Amino acid sequence: MNNIVIGLLAIIGTLIVYLFMWKLHRRILLPVTLPIFLGSIVIVLMLLIFHIDYDTYMIGGEWINQLLGPAVVALAYPLYQQRDLLKRLFFPILMGTFVGAVVGIMSGVLLAKWLGVEEFIIYSLVSKSVTTPVSIVIADSLGGAMPLAAVFVMLAGMCGVLIAPFIFKAFKIDHVIGRGVGIGSASHAIGTARAMEDGPLGGSASTVAMVLSAIIVSIIAPILVEWMI
Repeated sequence: MNNIVIGLLAIIGTLIVYLFMWKLHRRILLPVTLPIFLGSIVIVLMLLIFHIDYDTYMIGGEWINQLLGPAVVALAYPLYQQRDLLKRLFFPILMGTFVGAVVGIMSGVLLAKWLGVEEFIIYSLVSKSVTTPVSIVIADSLGGAMPLAAVFVMLAGMCGVLIAPFIFKAFKIDHVIGRGVGIGSASHAIGTARAMEDGPLGGSASTVAMVLSAIIVSIIAPILVEWMI
């Protein structure tokens, strides 16, 4: 019974925080007010203040986590709506995603090596730019730590949506498909959720890039890692 109560409180509390942050983001359209970013900070602070450990929170949080799969599948709807245009632009999207995947892997590995990071941590961050289920499998196959890989995925997603507006502005990336491919290949589902705010076309391009990135990284990650480490 206690676990049921704790689970319900965790779910209700998380939903309240998210809805509040969503309304705040609608009023203040800034990268730092994104619900996934600001909401995560608020929840972590609440857990620390009330001395609630992670395992206790996840009694209910795991129920929400199970909805990640259906949420990703739901992204197929805008993809279907824009299917004709995306078919015509498939090759440019594929090439853009491929370049994004290579840059994402190499930049992370080279920076980690330059900082003197241990190898198992490098193996854990190689797949940081793809969705969590794929990332942890890649990290595990390379000899990394799956929990650490999941953390790097979250960081990549949140950091991506925070700095994306500045990158787009600095390099004058104005086309909605270019923006969608960039953020989808770098920040997976979190970036795709952000791309949806630019319209269904940007969200669809981001969804395609996210899926292609997962496939491409799965293939090239072992090759690039063996070459660079």
